[in-house]
Parts: sequence; C-alpha cells; structure tokens
Amino acid sequence: MNEESLDVARLSGVDPRRAARLISGARAAALAGDRPPTAPRPVIGESWKRTLRLGVDPDRGTPTGRLALEEIEHRRQSSPLATVLPTLREGLVAVADAAQHIMVVTDPEGRVLWRDGSAAVRRQADGIGFSPGASWAEESVGTNAVGTALVARRPVQVYSAEHFVRSHHSWTCAAAPLHDPRDRRLLGAVDVSGPAATVHPATLALVGTVARLAESELRDLHRASIDRLRTVAAPVLCRIGGRALVVDRNGWPAAVTGMPPVDRVQLPKSVRPGQIWLPSLGLCTVEPLPDGWLLRVDATGADAAGPGAEPSRVALDLRLPRRWTLSVTSGAGSWTQDLSPRHAELLYVLARRPEGRTAAQLADDLFGDATRTVTVRAEMSRVRRTLAGVLAHRPYRFADGVAVELLTPDHPGDLLPHSTAPAVRAAAGEGGG
Repeated sequence: MNEESLDVARLSGVDPRRAARLISGARAAALAGDRPPTAPRPVIGESWKRTLRLGVDPDRGTPTGRLALEEIEHRRQSSPLATVLPTLREGLVAVADAAQHIMVVTDPEGRVLWRDGSAAVRRQADGIGFSPGASWAEESVGTNAVGTALVARRPVQVYSAEHFVRSHHSWTCAAAPLHDPRDRRLLGAVDVSGPAATVHPATLALVGTVARLAESELRDLHRASIDRLRTVAAPVLCRIGGRALVVDRNGWPAAVTGMPPVDRVQLPKSVRPGQIWLPSLGLCTVEPLPDGWLLRVDATGADAAGPGAEPSRVALDLRLPRRWTLSVTSGAGSWTQDLSPRHAELLYVLARRPEGRTAAQLADDLFGDATRTVTVRAEMSRVRRTLAGVLAHRPYRFADGVAVELLTPDHPGDLLPHSTAPAVRAAAGEGGG
C-alpha cells in the first residue's frame, strides 16, 4: 500500500487491519517526533501537529468536563441549529441507525448538544465520553472528525488510528461544519460516527450534503423572517421623513428610506430604545418593532458624535482556532465584530501590509491568481461598508491615523488553520505576524 492508500476514500477496498496498522505506525512516528514511514493525509497530519502543541494526552485526551443539563438545554434553545434539527435527523438518523452509527450535532465550541441513532452505539459512545455536554474540540480530545472539521472549516472523515487519542481508534467518524449562510459564522458541526469496521467512503459525502441542505434551510428561514418584518416596516417608514431603516434583532436590514440600501448593521450586544452611535451610520434613534428595530439616522449622520467618532485603534484578534474578531475603538466608544473566514484573511493581509495592496495584489495574496480582482473588490466593498472609517482604498489599507494591533497565535502554524491563501500559509510557515 502506498501513501495515497491512506485516503479514507480507498479504505473500504483495503484490508482494514493493514490500513489500521499503517495509520497507527504514522501516528506513533508523529508522537515520537520522527518521520512517519507512510505519511498521513495532510488534514490529519496538520491536526496531529496542532494537537501535540496543545499537549493533549494521546491515551486519555484532556477532558474538560461535561456541561450541566441546564447549560446544555440553554445552548440548545439558543442555537440556530435547533430550527434545522429535523432536516439533519431526516437526512442522517435513519442511515446512521441502519449502519450501526450515531448522529451528533455540536455547537461551535465542539460541545455535543444532540445525539441520535443506534442505541447500542450510543452506549459505546458513552464509554469514550461522546455524550451530550462533552467537548469534542481538538484541544480536548485531539484529532477527530468534529473538532478537526470545526478548525479546518470543511468536511472531514477520521478513521481508526487517525484519531489522536488511543481509545478512539475503534471508531470511524465523518463531520461537516455548519455555517450561518448569511455571514459564514460558525454554528457547529454535524457528525456520523460508528465502529471502525463500518467505514464507508460515501459517508463523508452524505454528511456534507445534509449540512448544505441545513444551511440552505437556514437561508430560507431568514428570508421568510425578513419578509415578515418588511410588512411591518413598510407603513412605518412611509410616515417618516429623512433617513431611516428597519433591521431585525441581528442587524439584517428589511427596509430603508431616504438613503441607499445597506448591508448588515453591526449592533451592540445589548440594544435599547433611545439614542445610540453606530459605526456605519453615526448617531441614531432606536425604536422597537416586532422582531426588530427602527433606526432613525440623525441628520448630521456619521459626524453626529463629533470629531472623536473616527476610529483611532483596531485590534485584529486571530488567536482562537474557530473565532476571529476585530475590535474598534473611537471617541464615541468601542465595538467588536466577528469576522468571516474570508474577511479574517483580508484584514490579516492588510495588517501585515500597512502600505496597502491593490486589488490585483490582494487577489494574488488570497488566491495565488492576480486576475481575480472582481472577487476581491466585491469582498472589500462588503467589509468597508461594515467597517466604516476603518479602511481606505486606492490602495486598500487601514485608514490613516488608525493604530492597528495584530494578535496572532503563539505558534505560527495555528494562524487561520482553515486558510489556503498563499499569503497566510507563507506567513504561518515563516513565523506569522
């Protein structure tokens, strides 16, 4: 068997004991710091390296303790995935049950929220702590389909000794991350797991397909909620002079008057009726509506908060493996915005290049293709509308007078581990920010 034979897609046609021995040998070499006789798949090898840096015990893992029942229920009720749980169950539970597997849904931290499928396999899963409330992030149990998919931001199948922790070697797992289709915010993961002898290459494709169906349903549900809010907004905005807009509880616009259409409005975590300063709009008066807010924009707009309203400092925090933020400080206050994977890459490149980058240079930085300027301009247009006053263009850069603090992981290899952008991977290899 050659190196490519370690691809899970080929394992069903290979003697599973022989495959497991080869993978186990590669894992043992990785633990000893030696060159493996047969290299693991890149996604597995990179995860093993991260796990070693995290100091996870290769025999028992590093358990973080299960959540209390009250906290599990709170996370279930607040998770957007609760609305698409029927779709996930319909697509996967019957298949998982027939194949002696279980289906698991986690939150973005890798905490197990829901579990369905074979009762016998659920009892086996209890024995390795794969139960509601447990953490299956890489920092807790090392390489596994749930935790590695959450870091890599793509579907991952993990077979037998590809799992970092020895007690998981009798399992095969396939997981796909679930994103908010509006802004690509990570919502969690869906996973199908079972005995290693039942590995099948089609499992990963099935899990990925069902995950995309769930994301599509989330998109449709959001459109329906915006349509309902728009029916409320129309008569309200008809009676208003000047600039105003109606947004849902998360800042997504339903209707606007007296001003051009806007992208999502970044709202504070706690919104109350009254006056508020918003980075993209300036001073606004907030009024409650059913399932949303009416924002009346002050006539003086972005200047309403005075000269000190301009951003003076930003902190780009890329230290966590699954969540990246940009914090902005100005005389009018501070606010923090979660970043999509693409916007995290863009802002990282600009933080590393204070002199600025043209669209062609950014296209080369992100895609290794300087001709993809249309994609870059579209993304930069979105991020500049959201980060009013933070970014300038011609060339693209952080605005003059804005102090930029770039916070990166302690180990350069942990920088945006999902990213395939040449500029990011080169920086990760050379020592990061």
